[in-house]
Amino acid sequence: MSTTRARRAADTRPLAGRTIVVTRAAAQAQRFVQLLESAGARVVHAPTIVVEAPPSWEPLDAALDALDTFTWVVFTSVNGVAMLDRRLGARGLAWPAVGRKRVAAIGPATADALAEHGVRVEVVPDEYRAEGLVERLRPRLGPGDRLLLPRAKETRDVLVVELRRLGVEVVEVPVYQTRRAEDGATRLRDVLASGGVDAVTFTSSSTARNFAEQFTEEERRAWRGRVAVASIGPITAATAAEYGLETSVMPSEYTIPALARALEDYFSRVPRPPGRRTKRSE
Repeated sequence: MSTTRARRAADTRPLAGRTIVVTRAAAQAQRFVQLLESAGARVVHAPTIVVEAPPSWEPLDAALDALDTFTWVVFTSVNGVAMLDRRLGARGLAWPAVGRKRVAAIGPATADALAEHGVRVEVVPDEYRAEGLVERLRPRLGPGDRLLLPRAKETRDVLVVELRRLGVEVVEVPVYQTRRAEDGATRLRDVLASGGVDAVTFTSSSTARNFAEQFTEEERRAWRGRVAVASIGPITAATAAEYGLETSVMPSEYTIPALARALEDYFSRVPRPPGRRTKRSE
């Protein structure tokens, strides 16, 4: 046996020999890729979305000019934090003005991103989605409260609808938008057709949707049973299911580290087909 083959045979890491597709936007994928590779995976990074500035900064600028009128600022993604930081810098403003508000975050990754800017987060829900955030905010909100919600241009309406039902004035401003990354379709098709992919991962509904829409229903159907679908949470899984992509791997905690651990656990229980050849496509 060659030295290389012996090394591979001796690799007991939980994802050794597995090929996993990461569809997350390039700017946000590094941590996820590192976690998978450290567990032994061969990662194919094929972003299906691009995160970019909103069509106009005017709504956000108006909100920042009126920041003193808000009781709360609520962040629903790391992207929202990053893009607000970008705009604050462009306008010569600083984070302390935001930090003086009461602040809530959808999950620990978003809270950590805010902490890097010295912002103390008062509320993080146990369930990292809109419904959980509403429940945690409910006892803390009162009539007359004004809430600033900087988030993606197009997203679920649950948070806005439910907060307004509590009598809160919600000012929703777009701080970024996503669009489909078109340049990875051929690469994705080739690597999936090779039969060497063990799992495709989705970290948001937009990654699932943009991935699925690059392929025909017949192509998606051909992967069933041989390519596992891993979704970060139930909303993302529901979007994937709309395209016939049923989720096999989903963590109980909707975070990137938890998704990586869920993949490790899943593949520790799934035998690798004998003689399976994998194609290196980094």
